Amino acid sequence: MAEEKKHGNTAQICRELALPVAEKYGLELWDVRFEKEGSEWYLRFFVDKDGLTIEDCENFSRAVEPILDEADPIEQHYCLEVSSPGIERKLLTEEHIRRYFGSLVDVRFVRPPEGYKEREFIGVLTALEDGIVTLTLDDGAALRFPRSDAAFIKLYYDFDKDPDVSGI
Repeated sequence: MAEEKKHGNTAQICRELALPVAEKYGLELWDVRFEKEGSEWYLRFFVDKDGLTIEDCENFSRAVEPILDEADPIEQHYCLEVSSPGIERKLLTEEHIRRYFGSLVDVRFVRPPEGYKEREFIGVLTALEDGIVTLTLDDGAALRFPRSDAAFIKLYYDFDKDPDVSGI
């Protein structure tokens, strides 16, 4: 495996190893991250399906762990985490963006888009064509921008408007 470790991204290698496990359990593998926090490394799998439960995450974790141990794609010690992408999930791919057309999203830019002073906008995700995302703002204006210009696009949920989940 040493030669294989020299090539490719660790998260991508782990994604490829875990994809058959996710499919076996009827899960969508939303994202995989290999991140360092302080002195610790974390391998994080974000899985999704309608009605995702803690048991789904646990089953996935128990099934993927021996596969990762056998393939040994990570040299250092790490913590394995499996969770949902959450209610305010980041939309990472064009497929994610298309799935949530008509949804309220939060978009943050590294630099304000041309003609604006703000770097963060909340609006309705309305289109994606040739890498250009369209966000309809409260005033009806259409903010169009290259997807690559956004630091992130994530679903937006107004917790203040839904008292049933504001205490989460």
